[in-house]
Amino acid sequence: MARMESIERVETMLRGGIPDRVPVDLHDFLVAARASGTSFRDYFRSAEAMAQGHIASWRRFGHDVVLVESGTAALAEACGVGVEYLADSAPVSFTPAIRDLGEVDRLVVPDPFQTSPLKENLEATRIVSREIGSRAFVIGRADQGPFSLASMLLGMEAFLMALALPGSESQLRRLLDYCEEVVYRYAVAQVAQGAHMTSIGESIAGPDVCSPAIYREYAWPADRRLVARLASDGIRLAYHICGNATPIIGGMVDTGASVLELDYKCDLDAVKAATTSRTTVLGVIDPSGIVARGTPEAVVEAARAELAVLAPGGGLILGPGCALPPETPTENIAALVEAAERWGRYRPDGSLLA
Repeated sequence: MARMESIERVETMLRGGIPDRVPVDLHDFLVAARASGTSFRDYFRSAEAMAQGHIASWRRFGHDVVLVESGTAALAEACGVGVEYLADSAPVSFTPAIRDLGEVDRLVVPDPFQTSPLKENLEATRIVSREIGSRAFVIGRADQGPFSLASMLLGMEAFLMALALPGSESQLRRLLDYCEEVVYRYAVAQVAQGAHMTSIGESIAGPDVCSPAIYREYAWPADRRLVARLASDGIRLAYHICGNATPIIGGMVDTGASVLELDYKCDLDAVKAATTSRTTVLGVIDPSGIVARGTPEAVVEAARAELAVLAPGGGLILGPGCALPPETPTENIAALVEAAERWGRYRPDGSLLA
């Protein structure tokens, strides 16, 4: 099969076709931050630093998908959550924006082009798209999904209590409606900067935190509406849930998301059965235990095991199941990219050559 460039490779996969080989994503924004030489506190406040960090990493490793992001707290901060900028990792939320669900109507939808840190993140996506968007497939992360954002605005403990206690349903849905609008506007803005698609994280909605019943009642409807609204604008969404999402994999597929970003805890056979001919999987290698703390040989072994199950017939973008830790060895990252090159090549019928 003729060799493809990265964008054609990814687009072919997203259309349900068979590219020359499995594309690769690195989810390496923390690695890029550390390699930049800029302090983490300054890095995540600077559009130029973030953009150049992603670009330098792409030039070094040559991965197909560049996921531009700043962690999990950007939308929360823009909505009034107190955020701490850490010395050695991405910013984290710590002070809720509202004290109880009765204050939902006080929340104001931020303008992503005028509100920090959203405007800086958008500028980073614009720079990356301008500089390398003709050669790499750029995903501009729209931060957290409605359910996860809601947990930050109210505070995790109060949010989980509200989910468990009767009488909060109406107010919870008002909060989720607000969060859906916030995420929607930011997602549209990300693609307006030149990104090929956008992405959200909904890990609080996953079975490692909430039951499948809670996911189906609260998170799934908001996420499904978000996917549909973006699709009506011609925008594709990648949908990330950490941990073992196997019990809700059918629901995740049913949202209509173009890509499911899945973690290493998922059952690969169940994932393949649920996603075949319906969506594309991004992941699912253990970012910490294998890529950050393993050897290049262990990375290749994990990649080959995943490729054997998820790659046949298409539908896979190989990568870590979540963000790589900042201290991930460069030789292990290179091994992941090289594994797709060596072991992820396709025959025209969708079977692997190796």
